[in-house]
Amino acid sequence: MRSLSALIFVSCLSFALPLSSPRLSAEPKEETRSLLAAGSLAPGFEARSDAGAAVRLADFAGKKNVILYFYPKDDTPGCTKEACGFRDALAGFDTKDTVILGVSLDDEKSHAAFKAKFHLNFTLLADPKGEICKSYGVAVRDGAYAERVTFVIGKDGAVKKVFPKVRPEEHSKEVLEALK
Repeated sequence: MRSLSALIFVSCLSFALPLSSPRLSAEPKEETRSLLAAGSLAPGFEARSDAGAAVRLADFAGKKNVILYFYPKDDTPGCTKEACGFRDALAGFDTKDTVILGVSLDDEKSHAAFKAKFHLNFTLLADPKGEICKSYGVAVRDGAYAERVTFVIGKDGAVKKVFPKVRPEEHSKEVLEALK
């Protein structure tokens, strides 16, 4: 009987995978990068908007400040609070010659539905492959969700301020304050 239990024990060990195995890890998969720093030149990009139009950062050069905010997912509680905050504060941003561009990995169709549902009055950009995220150093979790980060970009194309930790309910106010 002793040899049978030893055999069962050894058999079980041969099928066990180490806890550090990627297949058993409970940790979400996340790409980590260094965020683009204030003072850096903002990387150019071109992306499709919620309306299907091509939008380039260069479109605003010399004309408008840009709030480029990255968020995880359309129509989720925190993202909705953040987007509605920007919507409600848009008049204040207009007085500062500033446009708001929201970026997530969602596609244009998802953005259009999100925008219509909450009457958003600014542009949402689709970054389904995470290329804009990558160029700004924004982490992508599980290959599907951008980290919540905001960049204030001046008319000269330089990053003026970075908000790496965002509280969705208050964020639009703190960003507007940074433009003063």
